This record gives sequence, C-alpha cells and structure tokens, in this order.
Amino acid sequence: MKLWWRSKARAPEAGSEPVAVAANDAGAGGAERLLARLEWTVIRRLDGLLQGNYRTLMRGAGLDLADLREYQLHDDVRHIDWNVTARLETPHVRVFTEDREMTAWFVLDLSRSVDFGSGVKAKREVSIGFVGALARLLTRHGNRVGALVYGHDIEAVIPPRTGRRHVLHLLHAMERRAVEAPPTQKGMTRLSDLLASAAGLMPRRSTVFVVSDFLSEPGWEEPLGRLALRHEVVAVRLFDPLELELPDLGLVPLRDAETGEQLWVDTHDPGFRKRFARLAAEREQTLRAALAKARVDTLELSTADDLAAAILRFADTRKQRMRASGGAHANFTKTAAAT
Repeated sequence: MKLWWRSKARAPEAGSEPVAVAANDAGAGGAERLLARLEWTVIRRLDGLLQGNYRTLMRGAGLDLADLREYQLHDDVRHIDWNVTARLETPHVRVFTEDREMTAWFVLDLSRSVDFGSGVKAKREVSIGFVGALARLLTRHGNRVGALVYGHDIEAVIPPRTGRRHVLHLLHAMERRAVEAPPTQKGMTRLSDLLASAAGLMPRRSTVFVVSDFLSEPGWEEPLGRLALRHEVVAVRLFDPLELELPDLGLVPLRDAETGEQLWVDTHDPGFRKRFARLAAEREQTLRAALAKARVDTLELSTADDLAAAILRFADTRKQRMRASGGAHANFTKTAAAT
C-alpha cells in the first residue's frame, strides 16, 4: 500500500487514517507475488534461525490429556482439574502431550483504523505480512491454519487447512477486504463480537493469534480472557509510532478512521503534544494491563519494525520465560528487547 497526504503538514492522530490507501497487491496474482516475496525475505530467514523451534510460537496447542498429578509451583493454573481437586481435596493439574500436527487460528481485525501508517507501511500491511509469513512457516511443517477476517462485521471464516495454496487463499481474503471495504464505517470496532465468535468456532484447543490494533469499543477484555481459558492466545498488537507521539507539523486536519469524525489540531502547540503523549501513555498502560489480566502472551508489531526480527525476538523471549517460570506468559515490547 502507498500512503499519500493531502498536505505535507498533515499528521494523523491515534486511530486516524490516511486520506487514501491503495492496495498494490490485490487479487489472487497479488497474493502469489506477496507470498513469494515473504518466502524470499522473511520465511527462509525465520525457518533457518528458528532451526525447528517454531513450536515455541505455538506452545500449548494440539494437546492430548496424558496424566494427572499434584499441582506444583509455577504450574499453569488453567490446567487445574477442579473436579479431581474437589474430590481429592488437593490441587491436581492435567498433563498433556503434544500432537505432531498443530492448529493455529488468526483472528484478524481489519477495520479502518489499521489503514493508518505514517511511513512506508500501514498497520494493515504489517498484519498481512505477519499472517502470511507465520502461516506459511507453520504449514511448511504440516500444521493447519485458519482465520476469521473482520472488517465492520465477521466477513470471512477460513477453516484450518495446510499447504501453500491454503495460505494464498488466506492472503487473498485479507487483501480483498482492503479493496472492497467501504471508504468509511460508522461506529467503533466491536472487538468483543469478534472474540466471542472466535470462541464459538474453535472446538479443539489451538493457538490463536489475535491480530489487532485494539482500537475498539470497550468490553473486549472479558471475551479475550474467556478465549484464553480454552486456547493458547497470543495478542499481536499493531501500532504506528505516531500513535504514541506527535511531531511538530503545525495545523493539520485529522479524521478518525473508526467513526469518520474530522477535526483540526495545532501540533505546533507544545502543550497539545504533551497532552497527546500523556494520553497515549495512559492508553498503553491500560491496554497492557488488560492483556496481562487476560493471561495472554503479547507481541507488539510496529509499522517501523523488521518483521522477521520481531518474530524471532518474541520466540526467543517466550522460550526463555517458559524455561524460567514453567509457563509464565510473555509480554514482549521494544523496551524488553532493549534490556
């Protein structure tokens, strides 16, 4: 996608969209070109550097009950068998063995706010690239991937399958949403509806990647927590650096991508920029607290990130924390990487 501005001074606010975003890889042929590009630039690199440890990205998926034992410190409380615990009056946990083949679902928020990008890439492009790269990496090893595609409502349900052709089908569905979406949508994203639908469509324990910028109507936290009780959930949070801090670009018009509301703001005013940064920091803190409360792992993807490097850092961080805590959840941010 290419981003262009109505004015050189225009800068978007968190949750706002560029004036025009064009899909440059629409259609089945575009999906083939995109996947070929990902295979050359990202997937080969991931496959080589992970050296078969891609299963750290899908911890807890494809599990069969193997045994019961007494609860030990650092055991995952989601594995407690409450019926056995009540009967024996001692906490017991279920022990699982992994299937050879695993299932991953991508729960995709492709609402209008992901069209925003202040640089070369929009959040939508980051989402499509992440899904294409990870889906192909997993299917290359015989695993199944499926997807729920959400715009303003659930627009496509793609059942889990394996193979390169299936990944192309998934990418085509995402790109078709970018082309066919109406220019505006009224009302905020209802992420809670998407998560509730996801819970009803996944009968078997799976790894679920919820890919969203989490700019949504409130109320999604509880459905996310319920989803995480049954499945291994990774929240892939999309963001753009300008959603956290505004530069000084003078008087600029902004339009909210989710509601269509437009207003003018003076980014030359240092007080306004400071208030914006403070509100953005508060929003970040609230979001991270909600994700931690839901007990989901978090991968933050910026439009400025190198995709392969971000996935590798997350896999490495997750592996280290699994060893250290016996199942604690990873909340990976750029700050964590720096330390």
